[in-house]
Amino acid sequence: MIKKAILPVAGLGTRFLPASKSIPKEMVTVVDRPAIEYVVKEAVEAGIEQIILVTHSAKASIENYFDRNFELETTLEQKKKFDILKEITDILPPNVSVISVRQPQPLGLGHAVLCARAVTGNEPFAVLLPDVLVKNASGKNDLSLMIQRFGQSAAAQIMVESVPQDMVDQYGIVDVASTPAEGESIAMQGIIEKPPVGSAPSNLSVVGRYVLPARIMQLLAVTPKGAGNEIQLTDAIALLQKEETVEAYRMKGQTFDCGSKLGYLKAVLHYGVAHPALGEDFKSLIKALAI
Repeated sequence: MIKKAILPVAGLGTRFLPASKSIPKEMVTVVDRPAIEYVVKEAVEAGIEQIILVTHSAKASIENYFDRNFELETTLEQKKKFDILKEITDILPPNVSVISVRQPQPLGLGHAVLCARAVTGNEPFAVLLPDVLVKNASGKNDLSLMIQRFGQSAAAQIMVESVPQDMVDQYGIVDVASTPAEGESIAMQGIIEKPPVGSAPSNLSVVGRYVLPARIMQLLAVTPKGAGNEIQLTDAIALLQKEETVEAYRMKGQTFDCGSKLGYLKAVLHYGVAHPALGEDFKSLIKALAI
């Protein structure tokens, strides 16, 4: 079973400027907690026990968030604010660890994943892009289903979702023989970056969740620089496809691109109305605005 997940968090977050000039985009709050916590909880819910942050010096606040703050905890205990104390001490279950490795240069997603090679070793692992929040549908964790499928087929899993046909030129689109049902996987022929409308092989876009075999690290080590003069994960996946089957998993849930400002606002709305303590008041506030 897959127990390790890589979260590349070293990016500059240029789509979220000016906020990301001094605040890591992963630490921008969605309702009452940073976006990165939702991604970590998604991984933990899928059975991940080791979170590997691929980071750089400007992102220390992410590491600090998942560390203990004994001064704060002591203060809350003394003031008998036990409900808040429980929230900050329960961010991670005791069996889950968070470690970090540095990406010394911004050389692409493939390079970021490769930076974690010494930690993953010869084990398969998951990759979760922290810009994207995935909200479960009917209590089903898509990453968990991907890991389950990987265990059955031993084939790498790439999460995809359906997008409107007139928007395929904005995404990486997978080439598949047919569209699988939600929660199912199908062998894919490749990934085409932003194909022109009308010539895309499907309308299934890559989401930002991967379950990959250990072999991908060896391939990343020999993958030449591609688009943007960076080492691209999709290029290494293309090399993997020459050796074995790679499958596209069609997700059940809903995604929110928190790397973009509009996607972030959409996430705040969806998570806000579903919040157990604030949801009803938030709904009333939206109605009162009469927009």
